Amino acid sequence: MPRLIKDGAIVEDRWTLVRETGPGTLPAELPLIVPLASWNAQRDALRARGEVGVWLPPEADWEPLASDLARLPLIAVDFPQFSDGRGYSTGRLLREKYRFGGELRAIGDVLRDQLFYLRQCGFNAFAVRADRDLEDALRGLADFSDSYQASAATPLPLFRRRLAAPQSRASPAREARR
Repeated sequence: MPRLIKDGAIVEDRWTLVRETGPGTLPAELPLIVPLASWNAQRDALRARGEVGVWLPPEADWEPLASDLARLPLIAVDFPQFSDGRGYSTGRLLREKYRFGGELRAIGDVLRDQLFYLRQCGFNAFAVRADRDLEDALRGLADFSDSYQASAATPLPLFRRRLAAPQSRASPAREARR
């Protein structure tokens, strides 16, 4: 069974990703991740099957899917090339504008260098490219200790987090001078 990074840990991937479908070609086993085009064509039948997620190619108009988001347990966003950044925007929109609360998975050409930033955009699962070490990729989530800007992972920018933190009465520099 393949493995992936989900919620900061390496886990077994129980989902079957279906890259291409035709009439009657979906596997019988569940859970499945189907292409957006298949979901659009067979929405009612797929809903009746149970655990079905949708994967989004970068060029897709996925906003009509918004009415189904509350019922989808998983959305996978395809990164066909490491340098294709359209999926970052998709992830952020799904989490922040549409309040998608299920698993948001990055698939395709996903590498360690992307993981920290993908998490900032709201992704919580990463199907790292098969030729890469998952343990090494997992360490990519901790490449930076903090971020300055607000994100899906950290809704308040650093200056607001600092203002909200309890302040000591005297600064450490002032105490050292006494």
